Amino acid sequence: MSWKTRVTDSLGIQYPIIQGGLAYLAYSELAAAVSNAGGLGQITAMSLGTPDALREEIKKIKEKTTKPFGVNFAIGQHGRPFNDLLQVAIQEEVPVISMTGGNPAPIFEQLKGTKAKKLVLVAAKRQAIKAEELGADAVMVVGQEGGGHLGRNDIGTIVLIPQVVDAVTIPVIASGGIGDGRGLMAALSLGAEGIEMGTRFIATQECVHAHAQYKNALVKGTENDTVVIKKSLGAPARAISNSWTNRILEIEQHSGGYEELKDYISGNANKNYIYDGKLDEGFAWAGQVMGLIEDVPTVNELISRMITEAEAIRNEWSLSQKVGRKRD
Repeated sequence: MSWKTRVTDSLGIQYPIIQGGLAYLAYSELAAAVSNAGGLGQITAMSLGTPDALREEIKKIKEKTTKPFGVNFAIGQHGRPFNDLLQVAIQEEVPVISMTGGNPAPIFEQLKGTKAKKLVLVAAKRQAIKAEELGADAVMVVGQEGGGHLGRNDIGTIVLIPQVVDAVTIPVIASGGIGDGRGLMAALSLGAEGIEMGTRFIATQECVHAHAQYKNALVKGTENDTVVIKKSLGAPARAISNSWTNRILEIEQHSGGYEELKDYISGNANKNYIYDGKLDEGFAWAGQVMGLIEDVPTVNELISRMITEAEAIRNEWSLSQKVGRKRD
């Protein structure tokens, strides 16, 4: 059964499934597994820190797959220059560059004359319109259910996706609350031409940098076990609820500023949880989709299962249409 969309055509992939940037977790093992399974895997550039480290990770993924892959730049969240990292991606002829947060215009300018496809993660209709005006090849649109950094407006995926589809002409990729074949079909029915998943790909065997305790929390937890932190800083983000995030929320409720929060929301605090499994000494990003996660399969098993589920739904819809026509 064909899964051809403008997203699969543009990116040269079999299925319209994209792995999110996943700070500190999206490296060659996971990215290559997603690409080899028919989706688009991505490496996280800003978490690698140095041009040499990024170049090495790109070389690793090229050894693991011949399929297209992407490099994600979380340009609005790390407070460091990214031009040196971007030049590495350009030199290595990375097929897809995706951008999260901040103004993508400087990256677009440097990508002129390259063949790289440009994807921009947005959380609002106006951001999607701006991304199209700047020259994005597609927008990834995250709803309020998503994990990690979100939009400032609490708009869910099921409302946000049709709004953006109606507002732009480039392909829309749905993100937030999607973790199975039903979510894929729901996104397509809303007008999206692909999906992006972050949290669901953490709970896979090839996400080797994620601690077993982190993956277990995703399996055991429910959609009620996440909280949105950093709202007071104008950068809301969804994480697994624990004593650490409770402390963050307490500081925010008492009007604590960045200086009071910075140690609690730092990269080191994030790594304490996701790398070392110190569940009460740090935090971990996760979307409400953790309520749908029940196992830790291989990436290939996950994507194959999703496509099987989605194809079953397509067949049911087709059969229903046939029955309806006969009755008419």
